[in-house]
Amino acid sequence: MMVEVFVPIVAWFRVVFVEQFNGWILLGFLAQACFTMRFVVQWVASERAKRSVVPVAFWFFSLFGGFLLLIYAIQRQDPVFIAGQGMGLVIYVRNLWLIANEKKAAVADTQ
Repeated sequence: MMVEVFVPIVAWFRVVFVEQFNGWILLGFLAQACFTMRFVVQWVASERAKRSVVPVAFWFFSLFGGFLLLIYAIQRQDPVFIAGQGMGLVIYVRNLWLIANEKKAAVADTQ
């Protein structure tokens, strides 16, 4: 019967999404939501400009979401996740640094 196929799938979803739910899982979902917002921000900015745009908010959402995901990954003790988020944070900070330097140079040029 077709229903029998779905019983183990529903049971798995119950264990993964309900039984093990705690504050860390909530943090993980919040972190993922922040990280996902960077794509929404980039998409909206690009649609408004009618060209591909990466606004500064993209990098701030990346940094905040990535940092929260790194905390979550450390708590989960997942070395792959830790390495990926850790390297991402370096890139996000570097991009924000470059943007800040560009703005400082632009202000200096106008004076």
